[in-house]
Amino acid sequence: MTRRLHLNAFLMEAGHHEAAWRLPESNPYADFDLAHWIDLARLAESARFDSLFLADGPVLQGTGEFRSPGQLEPLTLLTALAAVTEHIGLIATVSTTYNSPYNLARRLASVDHVSGGRVGWNIVTSATEEEAANFGLDERPLHADRYERADEFLDVVQKLWDSWDDDAFLGDKESGRWADPSLIRPVDHTGKHFRVAGGLNISRSPQGYPLLVQAGASDAGRDFAARYAEAIFTASQTLEHAQEFYGDLKKRVTAAGRNPDQVIVLPGIVPVIGSTEAEARALAQQLDDLRVPEYGLGGLAKVLEVEPHELPLDEELPQHVIDRPRREGFVSRSELIIELATRERLTVRQVLSRLGGGRGHNVVVGTPEQIVDTLVTWFEQGAADGFNVMGAALPSGLEAFIEHVLPELRARGLFPEEYDGVTLRDHYGLPRPGNSFDRAGAGVRRSA
Repeated sequence: MTRRLHLNAFLMEAGHHEAAWRLPESNPYADFDLAHWIDLARLAESARFDSLFLADGPVLQGTGEFRSPGQLEPLTLLTALAAVTEHIGLIATVSTTYNSPYNLARRLASVDHVSGGRVGWNIVTSATEEEAANFGLDERPLHADRYERADEFLDVVQKLWDSWDDDAFLGDKESGRWADPSLIRPVDHTGKHFRVAGGLNISRSPQGYPLLVQAGASDAGRDFAARYAEAIFTASQTLEHAQEFYGDLKKRVTAAGRNPDQVIVLPGIVPVIGSTEAEARALAQQLDDLRVPEYGLGGLAKVLEVEPHELPLDEELPQHVIDRPRREGFVSRSELIIELATRERLTVRQVLSRLGGGRGHNVVVGTPEQIVDTLVTWFEQGAADGFNVMGAALPSGLEAFIEHVLPELRARGLFPEEYDGVTLRDHYGLPRPGNSFDRAGAGVRRSA
């Protein structure tokens, strides 16, 4: 089968550029406007995107002075979007740090049932002190401890999803037997972080279990992805960085005993498209001029784990910030930002400008042909299996991508005209996982 490119529509309020809500055509209340999200989902589905993605964090993002500080809870929103779409995959971020395995396994399986097998879970470990404070903690768990908990969390939810065999349901009206209880098992999990009896009180979902997605690019994040992830969202500023990540991740997947062709790597790209390069640059400049530096500075300081006053706008990143010991929060994102700033000798003000469009994801400004050339180069030169498409402004950025970029990708035979299957796994060309329990004995799991 010819390898084809995968596309996910990363949807974010009025757009990924921090000032997108200020454009004359933008809806400044898009975050909480269900009609806005429905229109975006239907737009992405009309173009046959494999999936859409909603990011999330259980915390106020900033103060709300310069940009909306929150968003609708994503699994609730996905349920609404499932009712108004038929094919597109539906992926949401949910944290392992501030949830319990049983409740989350049930919620995700429920949405997979409701959507007919179209749900994916972007697994995160929640990096900020503010999130910890919202859950009664004096400080956030350490980076290594968050991933240790996440490992056990994944083990438990997979056991719960597999606690029903696919053929447990009988529905035998004559005998009165609704199900075969021997095929509905307890999981009896006892570990360092969780004790869960189980089984789950919902049958195995159409996909077996939701597609597992991961976005951490630290060393621990890469190892976690190699063990569990079926699709990976990542941020790279350069082709070389993307190739390094792609090659390293595929090697780790192989070392973990998994098939690297069944792990889809999707770098983020923020396309700013014009009929000419000058037109595209004018649009990018319009957005940049609408930025409020105080907003970006606060976000940068949080990622770098310093105070805003330590980052003089018209100077390069201070050496003491660059040399800080390993950070416990946004590990991979802080490393990406520092590498960008030092490689290009950027002032803090210039760093804020570069981050304003996509928080460290690759912003590509140009004509449709230039955008396509970038995508194809990354796809063909070992940097991507597809892309996380992040419209700088929404819906206009997604509309421009669909109208001007997709036709050329299709002309090159890289993206299909129609959906090939029914479930999200079908869209990504991934098999439905078998049940991990051994029928010979409840609670015994088959080796991977």
